[in-house]
Amino acid sequence: MRNEVAVHEAEVKHGPAPAGSNIYWHAGKVTAAHRHRYFGHVPGTIWLTGLSGAGKSTLAYELEKLLLERGHPSFVLDGDNVRHRLNRDLGFSTDDRRENIRRTAEVARLMNEAGLFVVTAFISPLREDRKAARDIIGAERFVEAHVSTCMTVCESRDPKGLYARARAGEIAHFTGVSAPYEPPENPDVTVDTGAMSIDEATRALYEHLIPRLG
Repeated sequence: MRNEVAVHEAEVKHGPAPAGSNIYWHAGKVTAAHRHRYFGHVPGTIWLTGLSGAGKSTLAYELEKLLLERGHPSFVLDGDNVRHRLNRDLGFSTDDRRENIRRTAEVARLMNEAGLFVVTAFISPLREDRKAARDIIGAERFVEAHVSTCMTVCESRDPKGLYARARAGEIAHFTGVSAPYEPPENPDVTVDTGAMSIDEATRALYEHLIPRLG
């Protein structure tokens, strides 16, 4: 009976094991409360979403640096970097984008459980996929941050030459040109690098996290 209760509780918290498997959740002796006391903060994932060129990666690394300087261990999961290894087998179809987000959210969840802050920088264009990420990570840990820099500014920067190539038909499924972007309807925090400096936007993101920082 005790084992059945433990399995049920694990499934509620971590999701069911694969069908037909003999896989069980093993709980460690270091709890979330232990990690909270050790790190001095409540971990979370701040999920930066926005168009290509909006400034997501720049903000992510500035926020990571600021958190570390203030004594809060953190790590950036950047869309391009993750595709170099973990998600190198995925393309940019709707299904592959969805799997890209799912895998990243699972990694972010593990890092949060280790006590770290995670800052992601992903276009993540579809609301459904961002909701799935929130569900995986946990609503209490998930902070949706909309980097709302407008298309005109993003395209004028075109730091990787992607918009020009997409408009020339060289890149398929490019968000904002040949694929949709669904902006968050009720983001937890919004910053616009077309109207704010990087320092101002980073500070706004950091200040939103202050209640978690102890």
